[in-house]
Amino acid sequence: MAIQSNDVLTEIRDSLLDTYAINDAMNQLILKRLDVRSWRAQLPGQKATGRTIAAIFAHLHNCRLKWLKESAPHLKCPPQLNPHRCTKKQAAAALKKSAAQCQRMLADALSADPNRRVTKFVRDSWMPTWPATGTMFAYIFAHEAHHRGQILMLAHQLGHPLPEYPGLWHWEKLWKQAGLTPHPAKRRPR
Repeated sequence: MAIQSNDVLTEIRDSLLDTYAINDAMNQLILKRLDVRSWRAQLPGQKATGRTIAAIFAHLHNCRLKWLKESAPHLKCPPQLNPHRCTKKQAAAALKKSAAQCQRMLADALSADPNRRVTKFVRDSWMPTWPATGTMFAYIFAHEAHHRGQILMLAHQLGHPLPEYPGLWHWEKLWKQAGLTPHPAKRRPR
């Protein structure tokens, strides 16, 4: 029996939304396993203007807020994080809240509902506005993956590498822990 095109599009949308949920699970895993000594540390010989791990996590959260305010103003935003003062605990809580709102924004943006409220994606005031489509998801996911890579590299350079990249590549395990079943690869026979 052939799957109808609307069913395929729904499956793609649901897989993207589930993947975004795993995106924040990865951030939370890094925060949980990150050595506190690397939170505000600067690389030796680097100017004090370089971003710390704390500042990178704050940047992730604050970018989400900008996207929410500009692309989905009907959704309530949590407060910004101060990159120079936030703790790991504050960052984890803030990222969890902003991820939930971004999940709502993406669900609306990727909806087939003709009355959806999220129809544009504003990355920044100086950048062109995009239609709210799969490209919006790809940009958000790539932005966060890029900064996760920076965080892992910086922790390693500071002498506090995370053990075996703490399960970041064990998507099936993260999927199960998040209660997302079935895994996308098992939804439909190939």
